Amino acid sequence: MTLRVLLAPDKFKGSLPAPRAAAALAEGWRSVRPADELTTLPMADGGDGTLEVLAASQPDARWIGVPAVDAVGAFRTGRYLRTGDTAAVELAEVCGIAGLSPLDPMGAHTIGLGIVLAAAVRAGARRLVVALGGSASTDGGAGALSALGAQLVGADGLLPVGGRGLTRLAAIRRDRLLPVPPGGVQVLVDVQAPLFGPSGSAARFGPQKGAGPAEVAELDRGLRRLAAVLGTDPQRPGCGAAGGTGYGLAYWGGDLVDGAATIGELVGLPGAVRRAGLVVTGEGRFDAGSLIGKTCGYVLRTAAADGVPALVVAGSVEAGMAGAVPGVGLLSLTELAGSARAAQDDPVRWLIEAGRRAARAVRS
Repeated sequence: MTLRVLLAPDKFKGSLPAPRAAAALAEGWRSVRPADELTTLPMADGGDGTLEVLAASQPDARWIGVPAVDAVGAFRTGRYLRTGDTAAVELAEVCGIAGLSPLDPMGAHTIGLGIVLAAAVRAGARRLVVALGGSASTDGGAGALSALGAQLVGADGLLPVGGRGLTRLAAIRRDRLLPVPPGGVQVLVDVQAPLFGPSGSAARFGPQKGAGPAEVAELDRGLRRLAAVLGTDPQRPGCGAAGGTGYGLAYWGGDLVDGAATIGELVGLPGAVRRAGLVVTGEGRFDAGSLIGKTCGYVLRTAAADGVPALVVAGSVEAGMAGAVPGVGLLSLTELAGSARAAQDDPVRWLIEAGRRAARAVRS
């Protein structure tokens, strides 16, 4: 019996982008059940790798390079993906944390993101899709706003870049702020964190960016000051995404939306799920957070709504997650390979093996 199988994984962070992960799973599956109808649909939730997923699903998309700067001000070429009147921009590609050494939790900024956004608007884009995730900074999007034309004024007239200067913010002038394009700005977020407080951007994600306890406290005070000056609701879910960049872009006029669901609609995942007899998704680590705002959770919910069986293939699985989603199978590359190191050293091999194992488990 021929089975329609949808392979819709996210990236395996630090190991493999989503398109290659989907291809490896497909290779393994075909080696066991060559007659099955496979559809590969790489997914993302707004984090790093989102543009690659969109590019894979949109053959007419084209890349546009833009001179920009990274999170610490070093020159780099940024880019955006243009499809018709829509431009998609990914923070992680321009000013993300990957490859940044040393980390600079107080001085890192989002100026590069604003440069690329401004270039896309000035080139005629009538709609923007902005993928947040993988950021190196906690500047509340202040850097991006300044690159878009806003003037952030410090108490003494000068405002250092990054989160370091936010406690001294006195005013913002928006008379030169670039208008939001007519089709709007969709800001893709994969976390629901507010801007500040115990569950806010600095407290939850600052340590990942190199901030110690004293720096986290200072960054949080800066984000509170930013909210007091800008006036946009800081408790709106997603404002704390990417070091508070969600907040800054919401102030500009962006609409904070669920990243995984939005990407799913753009690449046609709901329809693909309805046509499938089995859905396979996956990511680098499957844990409780995977079910909230992340790709795996979105794909599993979509499959469950249509009554389609699902399987998760993950680099590793958090203890206690077996059975967390009733009826959903789990395959761990770490268990297949014998160790996390072995799985990370050759993810393609073990994803192929996971595809084989999953195919063998299907009852013909």
